[in-house]
Amino acid sequence: MTIAINDRAQARAADTEPSAKVERANQTKRVARLAITIATLAIAVGYASAFMPGGAPTWAPWLLALGIPGALGGIMVLGAARERGGVGRLAIPFGFVIVTLVVGFCLALGLPANEGPASELYLGLPLRAAIVVYGIGLMPVVVLPVAYALTFGTQTLSAEDVERVKRVGQLRAEKEEGKRDAAVASPNELIR
Repeated sequence: MTIAINDRAQARAADTEPSAKVERANQTKRVARLAITIATLAIAVGYASAFMPGGAPTWAPWLLALGIPGALGGIMVLGAARERGGVGRLAIPFGFVIVTLVVGFCLALGLPANEGPASELYLGLPLRAAIVVYGIGLMPVVVLPVAYALTFGTQTLSAEDVERVKRVGQLRAEKEEGKRDAAVASPNELIR
């Protein structure tokens, strides 16, 4: 644990990027962690409410409809946030996906459950099922890979990032080698 903290501190000290960008990235990560925490609590309360006497209340699925997109969005942002300034151009596709998920879940819950044999079909499915399959299921699968492909050059590790990772790896290897040398030397000193 101490090695990892020291390595991070040394990597930050070696970093020459402006502190405003680093602070913005750290704030992005804090907001993402907060969103994940709140969303996870909403999901947990929604699931736990199923154990209430009389079954789940009417508000329980709505907590899930909001919590699931919130958790997914927080995880996406946390995973994409870079120290050089948050999520960058991925903010727009992430926002689109999160809004699509929220709207899709809320529509599926809010529309009347009146499907029957004579119901109109949308691409072979009743309306609410089409919203879930195409809006919630397929839309993010199409949007996110395209967004990542378009931003690959700016959102992936830069040459400086790769060098910083190499420096941290080299420091860690040197520390481990020092520990091994000390461990080998200790038994020999006891014998003398």
